[in-house]
Amino acid sequence: MPDGSRNRPFGAAAVATGLALALAISRFDDIAARDILKAEYEWLPAFGLDLALRMDGLAWVFTVMVLGIGLLVLLYARYYMSPRDPVARFFAYMMAFMGAMLGVVLSGNLIQLVVFWELTSFTSFLLIGYWQSRNDARRGARMAFTVTTIGGLCLLAGVLILGHIVGSYDLDVVLAAGDRIRAHDLYLPALILVALGALTKSAQFPFHFWLPHAMAAPTPVSSYLHSATMVKAGVFLLIRLWPALSGTEAWTWVLGSAGVCTLLIGSFFAIYQNDMKGLLAYSTISHLGLIVVLLSIGTPLSVVAAVFHVMNHAVFKASLFMAVGIVDHETGTRDMRVLRGLKKTMPYTAALAIVASAAMAGVPLLNGFLSKEMFFAETMVVVGTEDWSMSVAAVLMGVFSVAYSLRFISVFFGPLAEDLPKHPHEPPRWMRFPVECLVVLCIAVGVMPERVVGRILAVATHSVVGPDMPEYDLGIWHGFNLPLVMSIIALLGGMAFYVMLRRRFNLAERDRVPVLHRFKGAQAYENAMLGLYAAAAWLLRRAGTLRLQPQLLVLMLAMVVVPLLLVRPLPSLAMPGRADIDILFALLWLIGAACALGAAWQAK
Repeated sequence: MPDGSRNRPFGAAAVATGLALALAISRFDDIAARDILKAEYEWLPAFGLDLALRMDGLAWVFTVMVLGIGLLVLLYARYYMSPRDPVARFFAYMMAFMGAMLGVVLSGNLIQLVVFWELTSFTSFLLIGYWQSRNDARRGARMAFTVTTIGGLCLLAGVLILGHIVGSYDLDVVLAAGDRIRAHDLYLPALILVALGALTKSAQFPFHFWLPHAMAAPTPVSSYLHSATMVKAGVFLLIRLWPALSGTEAWTWVLGSAGVCTLLIGSFFAIYQNDMKGLLAYSTISHLGLIVVLLSIGTPLSVVAAVFHVMNHAVFKASLFMAVGIVDHETGTRDMRVLRGLKKTMPYTAALAIVASAAMAGVPLLNGFLSKEMFFAETMVVVGTEDWSMSVAAVLMGVFSVAYSLRFISVFFGPLAEDLPKHPHEPPRWMRFPVECLVVLCIAVGVMPERVVGRILAVATHSVVGPDMPEYDLGIWHGFNLPLVMSIIALLGGMAFYVMLRRRFNLAERDRVPVLHRFKGAQAYENAMLGLYAAAAWLLRRAGTLRLQPQLLVLMLAMVVVPLLLVRPLPSLAMPGRADIDILFALLWLIGAACALGAAWQAK
């Protein structure tokens, strides 16, 4: 590797991440033996809270994803970031976010989880707004931070309710109290508040609008936050609390309605994006909606499919974001209206991107096909009731996903564009290496799923469903059945739909989404913020003042009146006599208050 200002911060970050990854991998045998690794440190003893770290199968999978993909992103960023950028600050932000994300997945009590949850919002704000001189970066960072922080406050309220119901914030205690939680009168408020926290974090409808604006971040940030970490925190929370909250009609309807709307809106919007990162942003929204729908179904097998797709999506989406970064880095643009013919000058990158796109579309013998087929199978049964409408929505989402995947790879075909900002060429060898690793994993899981991830998936799922662990087969062929028919319809229908859009509706020249372009979540957010600012300014004009005297007067009156309002007669306690009252202290307090008021009045 060449010398430069990027090597030292990259080296420090990579060594720390690599050591943590090696430590996590070394504990897999203990996790596979159904052991739960715990470490507790005194934190807030007065409130009965300790700093508790807890690793089971699910936490192990997310830990390895956070660290493994994080290590590849760090290597990729070493070549992507310019030496003119404050690279040390970038790697520091990345490590801070990585630590916060690990805190979320390894937390052993819910209050601690909320603390790390908000830390991920704060550190992601720093990463998305890394190029702070750009207006779109500042706007995207503010939007993501505002939405996810409001969701975090809802999550805190939901956690407090769960703690009230169970009598503890310890995760093991909460997970074991599912029957008590579901039978409690406060179950529905707790469910809605926790769901709001998860849905805002994972960019689910109607909070999906912040994710496309977060694409103003550097591509290494997008490939990390929006594949395996930040947006996966919401679905992690839903999987984590599945034993305690699932199994009710409210769970199915709250998550199912949000998930179905999200997977359809996200996949439809993705087709009409002209920015390659924008397309991947909406496809991420759609795939997260797919996972939420699986969790809403409420069966143990749907949890297996959800965890499997979490893993698969992290792999192919991280590789696709990195491929987009390579295209942008070597051509100077991500605009699909001007990019074409790149396979002539970037053949290796083109091959990698095409394979990863095929995995995203659900092409057989790739990892995305397996989990999407499990998704099709599970949508046919919703809590034991046949519901073909959800299956139709799933197939429609599959059609859209094939169409936007074809739109994505269209930049590599056709005549070579001659008016690009830079002459396209292959990236440095080590910049392409992370993409190669992830694409190889897509193929390996697609061809040998049981051998590559079978044991890992079983261990992760068992930590969620426990003794209700279902039987399933990760083989690549299950006969000619209805899920396979649904996959074939999605593939053929998606190709036909894409061809129709190109030939009849001139897809490449469209600059907005048909019909749905009128519904702008980001504009609604901006209007809400402007209204909030206007209301605050009005209240300040009506009730506020810059004069010191009224401010001190209000404070002193509050000091006198509020304690009097809080005093309640206690019959069981004898009223103190005059001898029990410190006359001198009371007199001094009154003199001090009078002096303060007099000074404030005279200082006009």
